[in-house]
Amino acid sequence: MSLDVSPALLAQAERGEVDEAEFVDCVRNSLPYAWEMISSLVAQLKIDGGEFADNQTPPPDEQARGQLLRALASDAIRGALQRHFGVRLAFQNCHRVAVFPLDGSSDERLARFTSPRGQLLNQSPELRDC
Repeated sequence: MSLDVSPALLAQAERGEVDEAEFVDCVRNSLPYAWEMISSLVAQLKIDGGEFADNQTPPPDEQARGQLLRALASDAIRGALQRHFGVRLAFQNCHRVAVFPLDGSSDERLARFTSPRGQLLNQSPELRDC
């Protein structure tokens, strides 16, 4: 899953530093399923409060799954999304995305979510090939 990079943004990258807002816009346009997933979780966290918000519904198709993997496996994309939304992102399996506040109030919950134990407890035969 590649980003759809405009010629202007590519030229900017070739000249040197890239404007992060333009990079985030490229991600938003290139990975709409991932963008919507993360946006909705951020909104849910703000509205509901709590330690974190997460998604447990598998993507509707392989393209959507690829978008999530692309967004969360790339350090540059993941970092830009975290800065843009003001959250910490965590990822399990092929679809379980979670957002945590930056204020440190959920550090213990984030550590449990991202631990080997948390990963193992989030497995199921249905997700084996995701």
